[in-house]
Amino acid sequence: MFHLADNVYVVGHKSPDTDSVASAIAYANLKNQLGMPEIYIPAAAGEINSETKFVLERFSVPVPETITDGKGKKIVLVDHNEVGQAVDNIKEATLMEVIDHHKIGDIQTGSPIFFHNEPVGSTATIISAMYDQNGVNITKEMAGVMMSAILSDTVLFKSPTCTDKDKEQVEKLAKITGEDYMQYGIDMLTAKSDISSKTARDIVKGDYKHFDFAGTKAGVGQIEVMDLSVLAARKKEILEDMEKVRKEEGLSFVLIMLTDVMKEASDLLFVGTPVDKFEKAFEGKMENNSIYKKGVLSRKKQVIPPLEAAFK
Repeated sequence: MFHLADNVYVVGHKSPDTDSVASAIAYANLKNQLGMPEIYIPAAAGEINSETKFVLERFSVPVPETITDGKGKKIVLVDHNEVGQAVDNIKEATLMEVIDHHKIGDIQTGSPIFFHNEPVGSTATIISAMYDQNGVNITKEMAGVMMSAILSDTVLFKSPTCTDKDKEQVEKLAKITGEDYMQYGIDMLTAKSDISSKTARDIVKGDYKHFDFAGTKAGVGQIEVMDLSVLAARKKEILEDMEKVRKEEGLSFVLIMLTDVMKEASDLLFVGTPVDKFEKAFEGKMENNSIYKKGVLSRKKQVIPPLEAAFK
């Protein structure tokens, strides 16, 4: 008989994307298959987005429960390792493990833990390889969610974060699912690109994280579409909502990447201050609150590092 204290929640970052949710599902499943003494429960740190809903429905995987507070819970973090991106009161949780592919952040623990971080395109890539390392069979359902996460995070292998390991894992997982992974990836990103039912707040906060640039607090988000023209008519309301979010959250600035997957470019929208640091980071002149950058697809590799350099 298991008690609540034996439960370990596997959870990704706030404003969960497909990688954070899929990684939580797949890693909790892996741990449970290994016969651990605790029960590992996948969770999401907020409402899942339209792309993730598409993925879970496609592979008949239940939506994980939502947790927003870590106080008193045993927790495994996936796809992040920064306090500002974690569930509330993460410092009052018992942190068991971290599996991630981002830069090392400010998470601290009182005792040694298993911390696995790799410079690959997706946390699901790491977890998919862990199944093989542990000799655990990958079901069609788990293969489907992990394949989707890798394709999403690497933007169909177009992102500069993509590695050979990401491609190898997708090819392996696609064989299990029986999917033509490139056609499936286009279908998935098309579902993500449907903004007809999205409010401006949905667009701004759909894939959004907090950052601290040498004491300057900011929010940086991203929305990926197949064609930027679908967002053109809504740019004004998006900028207005970005300013509302900036004030509500007490931030210096909010930056949202409007990313065109097919043209491999991003329109970087900016509200707040300091404008000169934004222009320095992206080597351009801000016009109508934006700088258009060809070849920029990755927040992690092409937006955060130049901002950090500009604020040093």
